[in-house]
Amino acid sequence: MCVEANRVINRDILSALEAAAGSETKPGAKNVLSLLMENAKVAVEDSLPICQDTGMAVVFVEIGQDTRVTGGGLYDAINQGVREGYETGYLRKSIVSDPIARVNTGDNTPAVIHCRIVPGSRLKITVAPKGFGSENMSAVKMLKPSDGIAGVKAFVLETVKNAGPNPCPPLIVGVGLGGTFEKCALLAKTALIRRLGERNPNEYWARFETEMLEAVNSLNIGPAGLGGRTTALAVHAEVYPTHIAGLPAAVNIGCHVTRHKEAEL
Repeated sequence: MCVEANRVINRDILSALEAAAGSETKPGAKNVLSLLMENAKVAVEDSLPICQDTGMAVVFVEIGQDTRVTGGGLYDAINQGVREGYETGYLRKSIVSDPIARVNTGDNTPAVIHCRIVPGSRLKITVAPKGFGSENMSAVKMLKPSDGIAGVKAFVLETVKNAGPNPCPPLIVGVGLGGTFEKCALLAKTALIRRLGERNPNEYWARFETEMLEAVNSLNIGPAGLGGRTTALAVHAEVYPTHIAGLPAAVNIGCHVTRHKEAEL
């Protein structure tokens, strides 16, 4: 999954790039989108990473409450899979063991693992390698309840505008709202792995996603930051209940690749 995620762009994203190329009017923007699609084609044909930054392995695990993992620790198994995937796939190993000492671990571990207990006996794993050109442009803000939806929209637009060309647009913008400081960030990260075209099931937040996509694309940052109508391919919002005194908000920015592959055991 580490290898495939880094080599094969998901079909929903590729379709969105094709649609964007068809609707762009600026020659520069259209050309960039064409190059991105050509890059994706070459990556598949020549078994090469889509991007030189093959990311930090973020792994989402849904484990059924009736499931029992035997033969070793689940986290150990996941990290071993990441270790082997990055080695056999000749993927760049980008992880340092300490944020300040910055000594490379040499095998792209440890992964960042998020586990969720669900009903049943299934085990679903989603591997989402996250490059830091986009990750570095993400943000969390503890808004006040009085900031309301206007404050949320302003924060999203401010984050994308400040990012400019750095996260390799066109983007996928994940928005997380509610919960606590860490919960809203996780919601924003989870929003990135939703299939493009799937709206939030709540009508209000589905409308928010549509409105914010239009607002983001009106910024004229465009593909590769060269201007155009396609600054983002999608805006996805995930929402959770929160405290009466808070309005936690997070924006996690994904580049045009926003890699993720899933498997169910």
